[in-house]
Amino acid sequence: MLKNVIITGANSGLGFETAKKIAKTSGDYRLILACRNEQKGNEAKDRIISESGNGNVLVMKLDTASLQSVRHFADDYAQSGCGPIYALLCNAGINGTHLGLTEDGFDLVFQTNHLGHYLLTRLLLPQMEPDGLVFATTSDMHDPPMGQFDWPGTESLAHPGEELAKKNIRYSYSKLCNLYFIYGLAERLTLQGSGIKANAFNPGLMQTNFASVPKAAMTFVKMSMPQRCGDLDKSSTAYARLVTQDGLVGESGLYYDRSTEVKRSSALSYDRENREELWERSSEYCCVEPDWFPM
Repeated sequence: MLKNVIITGANSGLGFETAKKIAKTSGDYRLILACRNEQKGNEAKDRIISESGNGNVLVMKLDTASLQSVRHFADDYAQSGCGPIYALLCNAGINGTHLGLTEDGFDLVFQTNHLGHYLLTRLLLPQMEPDGLVFATTSDMHDPPMGQFDWPGTESLAHPGEELAKKNIRYSYSKLCNLYFIYGLAERLTLQGSGIKANAFNPGLMQTNFASVPKAAMTFVKMSMPQRCGDLDKSSTAYARLVTQDGLVGESGLYYDRSTEVKRSSALSYDRENREELWERSSEYCCVEPDWFPM
């Protein structure tokens, strides 16, 4: 039986490179590229098949900025006949320069990077293999270098006031949300006795179409904050290994930093009260029960 791996935002950057490396590992893996733009998704599919020799690649439409799209994706997958999901990589995201609200009325960055993936995971959990993997792609920016960084509450992020709605810091908050979600999910799965493992992966700051950094600025960051930089080939190789190497992921609730090595995320990311508040609010926004896990 093929091992099904769903990767959101897989038509470019980290998602694409990770998908290609997983496909190269073995023909036993089927890659489902969950993409907002189906044309770009199909172009990525053709490249992956050509470069990996693995023809088990599908494209399915998904826009995490639309809760309806997320629900349609979950329904479409259930009817696809692909079978249980081995790994779900919640990787799609946008940076903090994107402004405005989604069709659901939430901040665009908050919903694209966090809320859509929260609902997607909740809906797909019943379709996962008993020993499946869930990953969220986070960022060093969950702990921004500019100094004091406090949790403003989920409502302030979902429906930001005029001042916050224009700030790039919304990206940092969304990456902190990824960690709160993963840590909350990991705890719940463990308490339920589930074998599914939920973890986070930080690829580091890289030159991709997601964050096109001017050469001079990238040079400055590499010199002043080398610990925040990443390499697309190395990070995607590590991400793929976490999915494909048997026994490498043995626990849940971990933070993998640019490699298969585990590190601690920021102190703020382990705040249980903030984490639970985000979980409860996210459940309300998505109209799902906060602790209902049909396993």
